[in-house]
Amino acid sequence: MGKRDDLIATYADDLRNKCGMEPDMALLTKVTIGCGPAIYDADASTVAGSQASELETVKKNFLMKKLGLSDGPELMEAINSVIEVYGKSERNKYRAVVYYMLAKHFGKEGVYS
Repeated sequence: MGKRDDLIATYADDLRNKCGMEPDMALLTKVTIGCGPAIYDADASTVAGSQASELETVKKNFLMKKLGLSDGPELMEAINSVIEVYGKSERNKYRAVVYYMLAKHFGKEGVYS
């Protein structure tokens, strides 16, 4: 197993144990690959849930650009609900896990097919 496979296993573990959901491993793998080299960078691999600028970046670069959603209050509501499910006190909110949950939330799994 390579480093990416180890990270995917870590993300799946977070989804099961911290978010209370059984991951779709095929989708999780595609979301992880979609994050590119960011998953290997300590800072870029996580989402700072308490930083408004970081959440704005998730909204613009992932929800609007990648998933093709239109801007509206529901986007930030979804991000906040995902952060809530992950656990506000959880220090490491992995970007791939947050993106996975957002793709599921909006029913946009097809973007990764």
